[in-house]
Amino acid sequence: MAPAETAEPGNGPAPKRILIVLLGAIGDVVRALALLGRIRRGWPSAHIAWAVEPKSEPILRHHPWLDEIILFDRGRVPYSVFPFLSRIRAGRFDVVLDLQRILKSGVISRYSGAPLRLGFAASNAKEMNHLFSTRQIESQPEMSLKLFQYQAFADALGLPRCEIEFGLAATEEERARAQELLRGAPRPILGVILGSSWPSRVYFPESIAAVIRGLSGKNGAGSGLFPVLLGGPDDVALARAVADNLRGEPMLDLAGRTSLRDLIAIFPECAVAFGPDSGPMHIAAAMGCPVVSLWGSTSPIRSAPWGFEQYALRGEIPCHPCYLRRCPIGRECMHRISPEAVIEAVKAAVRMRTGEASSAACVRAPAGESR
Repeated sequence: MAPAETAEPGNGPAPKRILIVLLGAIGDVVRALALLGRIRRGWPSAHIAWAVEPKSEPILRHHPWLDEIILFDRGRVPYSVFPFLSRIRAGRFDVVLDLQRILKSGVISRYSGAPLRLGFAASNAKEMNHLFSTRQIESQPEMSLKLFQYQAFADALGLPRCEIEFGLAATEEERARAQELLRGAPRPILGVILGSSWPSRVYFPESIAAVIRGLSGKNGAGSGLFPVLLGGPDDVALARAVADNLRGEPMLDLAGRTSLRDLIAIFPECAVAFGPDSGPMHIAAAMGCPVVSLWGSTSPIRSAPWGFEQYALRGEIPCHPCYLRRCPIGRECMHRISPEAVIEAVKAAVRMRTGEASSAACVRAPAGESR
């Protein structure tokens, strides 16, 4: 990590013990790593802990800027609550940063007993969360990048600004496992991110297959990218449907076979990736892999992957973004992102990475007729 700008953070003594409360989701935790880096630069001697749930814990595991992970096992509630809160109280934190902005995180912040509990303003908080903080950051525009909203906590603490970095790195063992998983996969690799925690954000198997075919170079018109399907256990059926649509074309299906830690090692091996708004999308961007992101019920204005906002594609439809987990009209917004638009965006991202384009124009899926 590069040294911070020479400036004295804040107006008082540097805190000795800091707690970040952001339990999930995966993409949120990835984006908050940039705040962690800024804190570590500003207060290199501070003990920094992070309260998190098991699904996002792998993102923080082995992280060089973090001293302690305090795990809240939501699956074992109520039995896990008292041991978790006891660890929070025993931490004797000077500062708590509540990035979650809900009732649960507010209770955690208050129970810590920290004299400074920094949270979101009432206009941005949910479930009366702001009542549990001793101080709030400035009100944030609702439709602004979450990464910048988290950075506002560092601004409020008087920390000097610095380059956005995430500090994610695979261990030697994880890199070796990734090489084993990718054994036999020709380069360059196209990372195909399949799923999302919201069904409304998922692209269609026939569209995914069309993108893969258009980039394979089999007919001399593609980019020669070899597809590797990436997803969790819930994405196995989608991967099978994609394979059925590919009708025997070469690909590697890793759906259900990889962990979050595996992805940290796999994405650096990919020339480019594409997929819907999801945690793996943010992991890809954090690892420097160009990612073409597909947007349906949610908005890239709020959640585009850092550094690759210009490759965010959304279908033009009046109800976008609706922020509904399940779409009542068959994910029409995702239907309006044509495979052809995705193919062109992926090609542009590859050109950018290989230096064939000095800059990339913003790409947007064209408005289209309903099916």
